[in-house]
Amino acid sequence: MIYFDNSATTFIKPKEVLSAVLQGLTKYSANPGRSGHKLSMLCANKIEEIREKVKEYLNADNVVFTENCTDALNLAILGTKLQNGHVILTSNDHNASARPIFEMSKRYDISVSVATPKNRGILTVDDIIPHVKQNTYLICVNHMSNVDGEIADIEKIGQFCYDKNITFLVDGAQSAGHLVLDMKKQHIDMLSLAPHKGLYSPQGVGVLAFSNNVKLEPIRYGGTGTEGENVFQPKGTIESYESGTLPTPNIIGLESGLEFVKSHFDDINSKLDDLSTYLNYELSQIPGVKVYTHPNNAYGVIGFNIKDFGSTEVSQILSDKYDICVRGGLHCAGLKHKFLGTLEQGVVRASLSFFNTFSECEKFVRAVKQISKM
Repeated sequence: MIYFDNSATTFIKPKEVLSAVLQGLTKYSANPGRSGHKLSMLCANKIEEIREKVKEYLNADNVVFTENCTDALNLAILGTKLQNGHVILTSNDHNASARPIFEMSKRYDISVSVATPKNRGILTVDDIIPHVKQNTYLICVNHMSNVDGEIADIEKIGQFCYDKNITFLVDGAQSAGHLVLDMKKQHIDMLSLAPHKGLYSPQGVGVLAFSNNVKLEPIRYGGTGTEGENVFQPKGTIESYESGTLPTPNIIGLESGLEFVKSHFDDINSKLDDLSTYLNYELSQIPGVKVYTHPNNAYGVIGFNIKDFGSTEVSQILSDKYDICVRGGLHCAGLKHKFLGTLEQGVVRASLSFFNTFSECEKFVRAVKQISKM
């Protein structure tokens, strides 16, 4: 089997991550911080140790562990809502941010604008500025599109937000592990991560990092291990955002995945550069194939279509006939497909990881050529 669906989740995990999850199920299997015995405290201390590592990696003030990236984005968006305010998001945004924003707009009389890129390949601050209003309080930007890998210039957008005192939320689900993230340098106020993608970590844990300048309200309520006598949610502590039992084995796996990426960052991205460039060029040479990913984009996400074939049909043929796993359809990103004009057809997406090979890419290109001849 050839697995080219790593933007959904990385299939091959480093052996260090597998070992770490096993350790989390054995050595660290108590409920962290919910009891006073030494095993519970051991787990709690381990969680805090990992939290500090993630904070250091992102240059963040605060880190919350969530159920997944969608949960992190819901906390960021709903936890900072401002009645009668205005929010800007982009055509690159995933439904994980678009849906809570539009749902919030309906409930709290908040207006929404969608910024689109004028130049193919990158979304810039000039695409954002025309949408800013006097009551704009939040700008939400997808750092890397999960459909075609399009990048946003978050450094300049972040500087603009900082100068205008507008909260800047970045969805780093696809970019973490591939692009440098430095919250202070890039003036990011809130940053969400999907560690099971580019950080090669287990599913079942997400991250929301946020600065001390952000006033964030909890959106889930329940047991925190603190203030047990209080029927209201505690405020002012990280625990107030982490109601319920944390997924300790997954968080320990995240630690190992993070260390793997830190140790191999240049090698990972050099390889993805080579494979992406090869795939983009070869696919663009096939008659009837339209590639949506910019030729200069080398982060492992290649979106394309074959003639007028439905993207889900193509992905099914690749799976059934060639044993190649890709994704077709809309990729939970309707705004992006509206911009690309592919709402009906969708897009076939091949997404790569460090563990894919040049030989696999060659076999994939041959398969697409054969399908194109149908």
